[in-house]
Amino acid sequence: MLLTSCEFFTTTDTRTPIARVNSTYLYEEDLKDVLPEGASKQDSTLIVNAFINRWAQQLLLMEGANINLSESKQNEFSKLVEQYKIDLYTNAYLEGLVKKNIDTTVSANVAQEFYEANKESFKLNDDLLQLRYISLPLNPIGLDTIRNRFKRFNEKDRAYLDSISVQFKSYSLNDSLWVKYSLAAEKIPVVNSENKYQLLKKSNYLQLKDSLNLYLMHVNDIRSSNDYAPLDYVKNSIKQIVVNKRKLELIKQLENDITKDAIKNNQFEIYN
Repeated sequence: MLLTSCEFFTTTDTRTPIARVNSTYLYEEDLKDVLPEGASKQDSTLIVNAFINRWAQQLLLMEGANINLSESKQNEFSKLVEQYKIDLYTNAYLEGLVKKNIDTTVSANVAQEFYEANKESFKLNDDLLQLRYISLPLNPIGLDTIRNRFKRFNEKDRAYLDSISVQFKSYSLNDSLWVKYSLAAEKIPVVNSENKYQLLKKSNYLQLKDSLNLYLMHVNDIRSSNDYAPLDYVKNSIKQIVVNKRKLELIKQLENDITKDAIKNNQFEIYN
């Protein structure tokens, strides 16, 4: 049996088409990632129909654009698409190289040096406090014990207060953490403009109440608005800034190295 060259190279597409726009077909296999797991038959039908309609609309609009847009406009868009592809690939490649080579460790000395060199950037626009507080129902059982342990606050006292914290309406015993006054005022309803300056005193104990609750507060330390932020308050921001700076420097170095290597290996040259 003799076959012509055309017959020999003819292949049959065995895929099952489910929709067509002119000479472009949509096949069953194109829908394999469209349907979520566990979708009901009714939901599946709605999702598939919506996908098919959207697919058709996009193709029809694209064909209309190819017919109606000027050649110069199409060339402009083609260049934008190509540049977007280049940016996407090169950025992904550089991100991979940076991730593999960058040093993300920021030592205490490096953080301190950066802080001192850029101190003006770390001025506060809100008051900061280190405080602990407990919110209790009015007239709670064992108030004297709670108050004494709260004020003294050694390791055993803290462990005790933690153990009975289910009795508290709300509380925070981490008084080494700096928080904004505005956040403290939001979390502790009794704090307001009238008692603000009572709260903003270093090593100060306060007991306040409203119609519902009793509040025990102890302020370890404060930093006023327009003071310099404490280093431990901004250390995470400093680490992020330092690492981002290293990242930019590494990207610049990688771009320069790849260009130098290409010139050295005769892969890149500029004709004068």
